[in-house]
Amino acid sequence: MKKIITFGTFDVLHIGHIRILQRARALGDYLVVGVSTDALNFSKKQKSPIYNENERLEIISAIIGVDEVFLEHSLELKEHYIREHGADVLVMGDDWAGRFDYLNHLCDVVYLPRTDGISTTSTLEEIRRYV
Repeated sequence: MKKIITFGTFDVLHIGHIRILQRARALGDYLVVGVSTDALNFSKKQKSPIYNENERLEIISAIIGVDEVFLEHSLELKEHYIREHGADVLVMGDDWAGRFDYLNHLCDVVYLPRTDGISTTSTLEEIRRYV
């Protein structure tokens, strides 16, 4: 069985999230998703997510093709998470290209293109126009 692991905040779920999860799952037999904690998200983006970490865990776990979810507490623990979950492939968005190549000794590292024109930031900006 080939295990895939990926990570994200997955706040305000949109088609880009679904597509990257589908493409990640297509690379193997079992998909593990690390969902950034509220604290990790704040440290990366200096803002809190719209949905809290428990809601985001529940949302991601409900997606067909996602086999397991857990909370990601730190970007620096990627190696630990890969080992803990026995992942064969790490999938990240191409905005992280090269950043996790140092993990190639543990598993294959794949950077998938993001969906053009779609991001949580742009989705929230669009929503704010109507409020």
